[in-house]
Amino acid sequence: MKSERNGAAVGIWRTLDASANRSAEAVRVLEDILRFCFNDAFLSQEAKAIRHELAVVFASDDLQARIRLRDVSGDVGVGAKVEQTPPRTEAKHVFAANAARASQSIRSLEECSRLVAPAVTEIFERLRYRIYTLEHMGISTITSHENFHNVNLCVLLNLDQSEIEFKSLVNRLLIAGVQMIQLRDKKSETRRLCHRVRITVEQARDYAELTAERKCIVVVNDRVDVAVAAGADGVHLGESDLPVSLARKVCGHEFLIGRTAHSTPEAKQAVLEGADYLGVGPCFPTKTKEFKDFATDGFLREVSEEIRLPTFAIGGITCDNIDRLLHLGLKRFAVASSIADAADPGEEVRRMCSLMAAPTENQSPKNL
Repeated sequence: MKSERNGAAVGIWRTLDASANRSAEAVRVLEDILRFCFNDAFLSQEAKAIRHELAVVFASDDLQARIRLRDVSGDVGVGAKVEQTPPRTEAKHVFAANAARASQSIRSLEECSRLVAPAVTEIFERLRYRIYTLEHMGISTITSHENFHNVNLCVLLNLDQSEIEFKSLVNRLLIAGVQMIQLRDKKSETRRLCHRVRITVEQARDYAELTAERKCIVVVNDRVDVAVAAGADGVHLGESDLPVSLARKVCGHEFLIGRTAHSTPEAKQAVLEGADYLGVGPCFPTKTKEFKDFATDGFLREVSEEIRLPTFAIGGITCDNIDRLLHLGLKRFAVASSIADAADPGEEVRRMCSLMAAPTENQSPKNL
């Protein structure tokens, strides 16, 4: 009976050893994918922190028996093969597979450590939830990068013109190649706002079908209810609006949710919450709103260099001042009156896009 108990204990230690190796390897892969494939300084640092914490607990006296009882030649699972594994043809597949591997192996560490090293069980439980969060942030960021591929300009429109004028303006923007429009109006009644959103969505869909071009993304400022009801692609939330997590309950996982950030901690929190893109600023004074403070060069450069989530600079941006932002590494811009109020909005779009496409010295490659 005693020998059976000893054999079971040895088996637990061998399980801990195998799971320790699996988890460390998987987290290293996550870190490398985030660092080298997606250039995400923020998330790769989080992966590195998890890996280091695992290394510390694995080196503790509580778990040294796992190494002494290691028996690779006696492992009956070494040669076992599965008939089919999920395809791994892209970096995101590798990330997803290793996130699953990390969480599974850490769960095994958590459960088995209860029997022989309970002092470290709580550490594994905490790390497992950190892996879940890292997986969530990583997959959200990778998916968002795909959703916003080549979407570098968002035009913000107010509803202060007639319906005929509004339709004409939207048409001009679509012809000029605008791939994202944000509708905002805090004064209009809900019915009117919803109607204009539907018009924009329909025009974007019809133009895409007619030209075989990618459909323009349409988002609504602040109003999750209007965005969902009118069939928009997403919503942009400010600091006083619904949190991303609550908005997600209303609109579902495929709906695009943008979040305004005025500081690096706010930007990182938006990534943590699962936002699909960021709006950072205000960068310059605007005609529509007065601001006490403006985004500093340090903040804008830090976001550009550290955060991979698609990030749009916002606030008073024109063709005359965009060069400053390009030099700070920003590559996406949300522009309002300088385009919407231009004598020829389509031509202003083309002019701005040409400036965005021009090579700029010291541009950061991080926020493509």
